[in-house]
Amino acid sequence: MLQFGILFSGRKIKVEQKQNLAKKHFGQNFLSDESVLERIIQSIPKRDKEVELVEIGTGLGDLTNKLLSLGNITTYEVDKDLIPYLQKHFKTALDCGQLNLEIGDVLERWEGISLREKPYFLVSNLPYYIATLLVIKAIKDPLALGCVVMTQKEVALKFCAQCGQSDFSALSVLAQSVGEAKLLFCVPPSAFIPPPKVTSAVFLLEKSVASSQTTIDWDALEELLKAAFSAPRKTILNNLSKVYGKERAQNALALLEMSPTKRPHEIDTTNYHRLLKIL
Repeated sequence: MLQFGILFSGRKIKVEQKQNLAKKHFGQNFLSDESVLERIIQSIPKRDKEVELVEIGTGLGDLTNKLLSLGNITTYEVDKDLIPYLQKHFKTALDCGQLNLEIGDVLERWEGISLREKPYFLVSNLPYYIATLLVIKAIKDPLALGCVVMTQKEVALKFCAQCGQSDFSALSVLAQSVGEAKLLFCVPPSAFIPPPKVTSAVFLLEKSVASSQTTIDWDALEELLKAAFSAPRKTILNNLSKVYGKERAQNALALLEMSPTKRPHEIDTTNYHRLLKIL
């Protein structure tokens, strides 16, 4: 009852109250640094008016409030305790249809290929415990044109790494399969209430026009990448042999004139797709 009293008091929610409202099992860390919020908004690429903005994890609405200046938004919130506050705080935007508040677990809504029924762009401070999964789902979603999202720094680095870098991984290949991912800036724990135990980072993923016209067998690609990066310090031949057999892996690498002694992070996205066609 204390929480609801705070939310409906009409006063600005204090730091101590935000800490009490944050639930660990939802991975809630409320972004409250105005400068970071502004930088996120400024990082969003220009888009057609028909392209909707989507946010996952409304929280207390700090980012939502900024996003409303850019047009219509759909925002998803799993914590039902926050809904009365959000409905009151955003009453005007909800009443006029500028804001669409979806209540419930976004993963349950995203069981199909696409989250929405029309093209959209994702902007979100993603809950860390499902951030990787949500970005991968956005990559696969043909109606998602890209995203500006905040995740744990280590996760962002993996999505944005280039071939040859130590962070280059299966996540890098997935991102580059549809476009280009770029690390924008890091965010310290002090920008959140309560502060997380890790540094965060915001990155941009922009899909190319060609990606929307290309059909990718995502299951097969993920199977290949899981095998290739199963032991990052071992050779690509060693890793692929465990799943596809040594002779088959050797023949595929020879056909593509790829050295069997290369490490997984030394093979670029184009060559992983060439391997996919052969294996």
